[in-house]
Parts: sequence; structure tokens; C-alpha cells
Amino acid sequence: MSDSAAKKDEDWKPKANPWLIAVLVTLAAFMEILDTTIVNVSLPHIAGDLSSTYDDATWTLTSYLVANGIVLTISGWLSKLFGRKRYFLICISMFTVSSFLCGIATNLPELIIFRLMQGFFGGGLQPNQQSIILDTFPPEKRAAAFGLTAIATIVGPVLGPTLGGWITDNFEWRWIFFVNVPFGILACIGVALVVDDPPWARKRSAPLDVVGIGLIALGFGCLEVMADRGEDDDWFGSNFICTMAALAAVGLIGAVIWLLRTDRPAVDLRVFKDRNFAVGTLMIGAVGMLLYSSALVVPQFAQQVIGYTATLSGLVLSPGGIMVIILIPIVGRLMKVFSVRSIIAFGFAFMGASMYFSARLTPTQDFYHLVIYRMSQTASLAFLFVPISTITFATLPRELNGDGSAIFAMARNVLGSISISGATAMVTEFRQAHQSHMTKWMSSAHQPYNEYLARGHALAKARGFAASRLDQVAQHQIFAQFTKQVAILSYNEVFMVLGIIAFMVVPFCFLMSPMKGGGAPSGGGH
Repeated sequence: MSDSAAKKDEDWKPKANPWLIAVLVTLAAFMEILDTTIVNVSLPHIAGDLSSTYDDATWTLTSYLVANGIVLTISGWLSKLFGRKRYFLICISMFTVSSFLCGIATNLPELIIFRLMQGFFGGGLQPNQQSIILDTFPPEKRAAAFGLTAIATIVGPVLGPTLGGWITDNFEWRWIFFVNVPFGILACIGVALVVDDPPWARKRSAPLDVVGIGLIALGFGCLEVMADRGEDDDWFGSNFICTMAALAAVGLIGAVIWLLRTDRPAVDLRVFKDRNFAVGTLMIGAVGMLLYSSALVVPQFAQQVIGYTATLSGLVLSPGGIMVIILIPIVGRLMKVFSVRSIIAFGFAFMGASMYFSARLTPTQDFYHLVIYRMSQTASLAFLFVPISTITFATLPRELNGDGSAIFAMARNVLGSISISGATAMVTEFRQAHQSHMTKWMSSAHQPYNEYLARGHALAKARGFAASRLDQVAQHQIFAQFTKQVAILSYNEVFMVLGIIAFMVVPFCFLMSPMKGGGAPSGGGH
């Protein structure tokens, strides 16, 4: 690069207010984040309205995740091909069109195709949003800007089930897609007017890496299908799931080998030479796992064990989102006083402790305590997302921001979606283990069982049941309590496992370079 070109790059400034740019690009990314979870609670309604089974309707989730996971990884290459602003506008406009098409779908195959389109174009929104913020704000001001991103990233999965349940209960499921249309139009117009590409992010040569893109598509596509369908298809007891796992391994291993050996890769893996980026990507993947899995487990427990409605179970999550909004500015101030890696280590330790605190579910759990448990989990995320995002990109060369943002977002989203399937599988496995262990105590040879059965007989008799039905009613009552206790033990163990994962990440925090405020880490990060 010539001195004059370097000087031009150095002098570049965004043409609009940086915070206006941040709000508009985050609005676009928030739509996509919201759509990863907003459909979940509406699946029974979609299945009924489109005359399909619930199992078939879940392909609307799988198709979205498959396309999303593939495009997340190659979004840096697509930005080079089209120019970042142009590619971002294509993604926003087509995501909005796809949302409208999902809302007017007349049958399930149509909806699956339109969800595939949503995932394909939505996959470019988060990485481009992060790249734009990285280039719009100088390093010392990125922490505050990433606070806005954190609110969207953390609140989106929390708000999704709540909003989806409320819309479905009060209107109809099609409006969970139509609601994107006005916000998509607003974001598209706003980005077109105020966002401007810096010289290093404009359209430039981007050779087509057919092999690399093909292997990435094969690997992540099959991985998402395996993770999303595994629980329904009995995991590795299914030939289909085994085939998906084998293809995922071939695709991902092949992609890494190819991308490291080819001269012009679709994804530049040189970003992992930066130690801060490599460790930060690992940690944001762990954050995605803990965020998405816990966001599933809490409302699932509320609905399946306590009997909450979809809307009420979603409301259990909402105060946690408010807690994050309150804490993020405080964490931004703490980053100016304490080492960023120490704050991240505290965040993971706090997360681990909150998971252990949450593993105290009881048969008589009330709404207040569920909210407190979830708030404690979500509060720890405020100490993680902004500090991790800030230090991860602090020493990465700006020309690698596109590939770095793509891989960073991919790690969070793909590991997050896989963890949802993992958490569901853990609940099922723990249930089966506890059920097998507890069943042996439910016999006449065990005195507490006889006493409980006698109390059941007395209660049934007091309610006016005939003598011939006393044993049947008592057995039914015991079975209901048995099922609930098995479920509670299982959910508590899932929280324990999530807590262990959080504690295991703490030592990795100190592999990063020390850093205070928003400047570069002392000692470098390469």
C-alpha cells in the first residue's frame, strides 16, 4: 500500500454520528437474533394451521439454523465480493422479504423454503454489524458500542419466546414474521443513508473458493441438522444422524485443512494467529452455549413441570434482560479500572455460581424464585459479552475484521444452537437415569412407599371415590409426584453441568493479554 493510500485509510471517518450508525446496524442484527427463538413457542400452532405434524414443523427451525450457520462463516468473503455496505443492505432487504413470505406461506414446504431464505440472508447481519461497529468506533470507545450489541445479543434470545408466545396467543403465528417487515424497512433506509464503507471494506477482488465454501456448507449444514434433529431421531441410534455426523466431520476437518493450505481461502484462518482473538472466540462460544441452553431450560421447566403458559414462562426470562441493560454501563466503567481479563474471569465464575444457585428447584417452585434464578444467570452475561468482544478484536489487524467478525459470530451462534439440543438431550438422559434408580424403591417391600400409598388411599376416600378405585387413584397420584420429582432432579443436574462448564472456562481468561479501558492490551496479543 502506498503512503498516500495508507494516509487516506488512516484519515477515514464515518460520515454520520457513530451512535446513530450503531443503533441502525444493531436494529438489523436484533431482528435476526430475535428470529432464532421467536418461532419456538409457535410450532404447535404452525403445525395445526398448516396440517402437519409437530415433528415436521420443527424443520422450520432446522432449515433456518442450517442456512444461518453456513453463511455466518463465509460472510467475510461475501462482504469482499459485494462490498460490505452493499452486502449488508442485500441481507436486510432480503431478510425482510423472506419474513413477509414466511407470513403468507400456505403450506409447510413453502414455510421451510422461506425460512431457509431467512437464515441465508440473516446470516450476514450479525458479522457485518460487528465489523461496522469495529470500524466506526476507535478502540478506546468500542466497549461502549459493544454494550449496545450485547443488549441485542442477550435480550434477543430472552425476548423471542416471550414475544412469540404473546403474539401467538393474542393474534396468530403469522405475525411473528410480519413484525419484522416495518423494522426491516426502517433499518434498510437508515443504513443506506448513514453507513459508509471505509476504504479497506469496499468491494475488492474475492476469488471464488468453491472447495472451501463447499466443505464449510457440508460441515456446518450437517452439524446443524444432526444437533437439531438428534433428540427426535434417537441420536446415534439413527442411521440418518450417524450419516450427518460423519459428513459434518468430513466437511469441517476438510475445510480446516483446505483453508490453511489454499492461497486464497473463503475464510482467512490467519485470525487465529492472534492469541486474544483465538481465546476470545473460544470464550464467546462458551457464552453462546450457556446463554442459549439456560434460556431453554428455565422456560421448559416452567411449562412442562409447573404448568406455566408460553407467555408466563417467557416472562420468567424478561427481568433478566432488564438486569443486563442496567449492568452493562457499570461494567463499561469497571473496564477502565480493572483488567479486562479479570472481569471476564469474574463473569464466568459468577455464571458458574449462579448455575449452582439455580440447581435448587423444588416441586413447589414459585414465579418469584424462578425470576431470581434467571436474573442471577443473566446478570453474569453483562460481565462477559462486552469485555470479551472488546479484547478479542483489540489486537486484530483491521483488514481481518470481516473474517474475524464472521468466525466470532459463528462460534457464538453455532455452539449456542448445538447447546440447545445438548441441554434437551441431558434432561432426557438424566430423567431416564433417575427413573431407573427411583423405580426400585416403588414397591411394597419399601415401607415409605406403603405409607405414601396409604395416605393416597385416605385422600381418595375423603374425596368420595369408591373403594374399588382407591388404589387406582392413589397410584395415579404417586406416579404424578414421581414424574415431577424425576424431572426436577434432572433439571437441577443440567444446571450443575452448566455451572461446571462455566468454571472450566475461567483459567482460559488469563491466556489473554492484560488490558484496561479500550486500548490495546499490554504485551500484545499476537
